[in-house]
Amino acid sequence: MGFKKGFLWGGATAANQLEGAWNLDGRGPALTDVTTGGTATEARKITYIDKDGNPGTLTRLEKLPEGAHYAVLDDYLYPNHDGIDFYHHYKEDIELFAEMGFSVFRMSISWSRIYPTGLEEEPNQKGIEFYRNVFNELRKHNIEPLVTIWHFDTPLYLEEKLGDWKNRELIPLFVKFAKTCFTEFKGLVKYWLTFNEINNTINFLPDNMPDEYFQEAYQHLHNQFVASAKAVKIGHEIDPENKIGCMICGITYYPHTDDPKDILLNRYKWEKGIFYCGDVQCFGKYPTYAQKLWDEHNVKLDITEDDIQSLKEGTVDIYTFSYYMSMSVTTHPVEDETAGNMVRGGIKNQYLTYSDWGWASDPDGLQYYLEMIYDRYERPLMVVENGLGAYDKVEEDGSIHDDYRIDYLRKHIKTMKKAVDNGVDLWAYTTWGPIDLVSAGTGEMRKRYGFIYVDKHDDGSGTMARSKKDSFYWYKKVIESNGEDLD
Repeated sequence: MGFKKGFLWGGATAANQLEGAWNLDGRGPALTDVTTGGTATEARKITYIDKDGNPGTLTRLEKLPEGAHYAVLDDYLYPNHDGIDFYHHYKEDIELFAEMGFSVFRMSISWSRIYPTGLEEEPNQKGIEFYRNVFNELRKHNIEPLVTIWHFDTPLYLEEKLGDWKNRELIPLFVKFAKTCFTEFKGLVKYWLTFNEINNTINFLPDNMPDEYFQEAYQHLHNQFVASAKAVKIGHEIDPENKIGCMICGITYYPHTDDPKDILLNRYKWEKGIFYCGDVQCFGKYPTYAQKLWDEHNVKLDITEDDIQSLKEGTVDIYTFSYYMSMSVTTHPVEDETAGNMVRGGIKNQYLTYSDWGWASDPDGLQYYLEMIYDRYERPLMVVENGLGAYDKVEEDGSIHDDYRIDYLRKHIKTMKKAVDNGVDLWAYTTWGPIDLVSAGTGEMRKRYGFIYVDKHDDGSGTMARSKKDSFYWYKKVIESNGEDLD
């Protein structure tokens, strides 16, 4: 059978990782703008100035000290400030995407480029103009925009002054932002995603953290669920042609042994890490096992009757997800661990190979995930992130031979095709990222994903010049053949 006619092929990005221009044309700062670079073994830091004027740093799970405020400090490098300067290179980049044959390009809108603090009554017109220009450029090349409204991009003012998504006040502010996007870009965008990898709030919270962290995390998630649902309803009202989806960080979990305790643990991992968010956004209500999850950490949600009604009325049209790796779980002590995502360890699976950053390459896990999720929700699916971060070597003649990336993507497309042949209704595949950009997890440029190389380095140096890797020509051939020619 293969991929259906009209299948959408393309690539995926995020505003904060590629746009740059962090303080131009009225854009306000986001948390990524006070986040330093890191490495595969050293976590990124968030910088601040305390109440006495002393500089300091936080890790992702640490809290801002009382009286402190986030700040850009002179002694640190902030890679997201420049990204790859898509803000000034978007026409050139879109032309390269078109040359590959893209029919879809996934990107996000920076909230603080539209509402610099999040509190403004009127949007920043310079921000509106930039995104309208990008969408028009995509349309000119017959590329469908797939737009994420929130991709880790809350205005910094809301993070600092309102406590981020733990505060219900962010719900109407996000709905205002989403309504502006739906209204301003009506006719230019019809595929939307509300929150990127919404389940990461729980996924990357270690089980041994105090209960207060889980209280905040589940409330954070609840407020985003409600905001998403309200946005979905408004998006359908503004334009019935809109197709609006959730976006889940897709990880296939396996029991590490055949011990029944591992089998049961694996089921609970799926429920907590994957199904919890998908069930709420697809079914419009909390699942039966939610109370068990809350009780584990004495969580008491602030939830209203209006919230319950909103969740019912704002279920998503499509289910989209990222997929990079699988992970194994066990109740037994283990010695052989790997880095995994977001500098969080996992158990090494003897049947899989691992990237330089410790991510398991598991194409069969993608097929498993597609078939499992489609059977559960019976909604159209999109794979909106999949790719290999790797070191790329530029040869003396400027060529870049990235056979390892081609091999990774080829294997995943093959298993994706098997899932389609087994009845999965799959609409799109957008690789992460089609052009080199700043890594979300480590802040590095050396961790490259693209078909297009960008001359930008971890120390901030580089010309920003674009060049084509071998994978550029391979993916062009894949798209031309609708996934048939993978050699």
